[in-house]
Amino acid sequence: MKPTERRVGYGTAIGYGVTDLFGGGAFAIIGTWLLFFYTTYCGLSVLEAGSIFAIARVIDAVLSPIMGYITDNFANTWLGKRFGRRRFFLLLSAPLMFLYALLWVTDMGYWYYLGTYLSIELLSAMVLVPWETLAAEMTNRYTERARLSGVRMICSQLGGFLAVSVPGVIMQFTGKDNSMTYTYTGLLFSAIFCLAVFTTWMCTWEAKDVREEFEPEPEGANSGNLWHHLKSLALDLLSSFKIRMFRQHIIIYIASFTAMDVFGSVFTYYVVYGLHQDAAAVSGYLSVAAFVSVPGTLVFMLLLSKLNFSPSGALRLSYSCIFAVLAFLFYAYINNINVSVILFSAVFVILGISRAGLYFIPWNIYSFIPDVDEIVTKKRREGIFAGVMVLTRKSTVALAIMLIGVVLEESGFVKGQGEQPIEALHAIVGLMVFATAALLAISFWMTFKFKLTRESHKTLIKEVARLKLGGNLADCDMETRKVIKDLTGYEYDKVWGNTPGRKSVSSLTPESP
Repeated sequence: MKPTERRVGYGTAIGYGVTDLFGGGAFAIIGTWLLFFYTTYCGLSVLEAGSIFAIARVIDAVLSPIMGYITDNFANTWLGKRFGRRRFFLLLSAPLMFLYALLWVTDMGYWYYLGTYLSIELLSAMVLVPWETLAAEMTNRYTERARLSGVRMICSQLGGFLAVSVPGVIMQFTGKDNSMTYTYTGLLFSAIFCLAVFTTWMCTWEAKDVREEFEPEPEGANSGNLWHHLKSLALDLLSSFKIRMFRQHIIIYIASFTAMDVFGSVFTYYVVYGLHQDAAAVSGYLSVAAFVSVPGTLVFMLLLSKLNFSPSGALRLSYSCIFAVLAFLFYAYINNINVSVILFSAVFVILGISRAGLYFIPWNIYSFIPDVDEIVTKKRREGIFAGVMVLTRKSTVALAIMLIGVVLEESGFVKGQGEQPIEALHAIVGLMVFATAALLAISFWMTFKFKLTRESHKTLIKEVARLKLGGNLADCDMETRKVIKDLTGYEYDKVWGNTPGRKSVSSLTPESP
């Protein structure tokens, strides 16, 4: 991709990033409150509530990749030419954000809750998949992409802060045990999400210089029939996982984000039943963590841009701090310590800052993956990677909640009961501490294999530019060859000119990470 002429300032970055009020806020509310809302106010058992998330994952397993494939190819349609292959879906989805309010209605049946949750999954795929591609399309400059990623994560953290704090504020007016707290929350956030998505549509643009650089496909290969598109989608999905950096990134991303999903879903039960405090306390503690996540993101932006930390080193710092927080929470429960509000708040300041790094760094890395893919495929496939990323994110949060529901059900958890059996309490603490720590340990280990740095990305971009100008493959120096292999998993002679089309890309066999 050629350097774009338009520059990305902080105003543009904010306009782009505000959509992550939806991406971060909507699912932060779901992860923190929805299971509790279903089992407390909607008459669903833990297993019934968990099954809603599991069914939605099966549907989403198809939706997100298809959405990525559609946006990669939507420019061939009249609507895509008129409104953009990515941004058209933002414009379409903005008024549909009010569907989110329908999640938070009480006294409805199981099928209502399943249907409304499925509608939000479809809506989020329509928004998040094309939106995720825009950072890579708007610019290929390292600092500008880091700016877009940093600002969007600040918006995401702000969305997370609002998600845990707004219900607490509303509780002051509606009461601590009033279901209308969540209904009002849903309505308020629906309006916020609508405005945010429309703002992004207004402030962003798509690359005009991205063109397929493949040799012409055989006649009839792009006939547009259903079989052709399904085959192309399958080949694109398979070939995306053949990129070493993407495989490593997905492992880090899934394990670390799922760890925080588990923590967030169980923490409410930990405070209410383990520490014998009310739901307002949950909102207060999580609000502290969410509030400091905003400056925390700036801290990790500084580590990467000014102090020259590698993404892997910054992630290990983040994980180490979270391990310490988990150890403290486990110690407080085992010893039945009455922890002061000040100390608990200090612990959640540490959690908030370290969690900001956990969220920011993987999404910052994501914007560089299409560059790594390009030297293998000679294509710009932001949509496919965005589809896989959104799919894995939404799949893991729902799978985590489903498994939590099963574990709590088997441990004897009783919905709506003020006191829980000791087995249920042990299950709650075990999930929050040990399941979270185990997932973070997987990510911690993978960071030692991950090779992306500012220098390696610069080397990659220079080599792609050289090849586009007609450079000879044989003229590549040994250091660049090593960088290409570390990032892609392919020997240098297996990329670029030796991958003339999608089919040949999928047939390559890279080394394992």
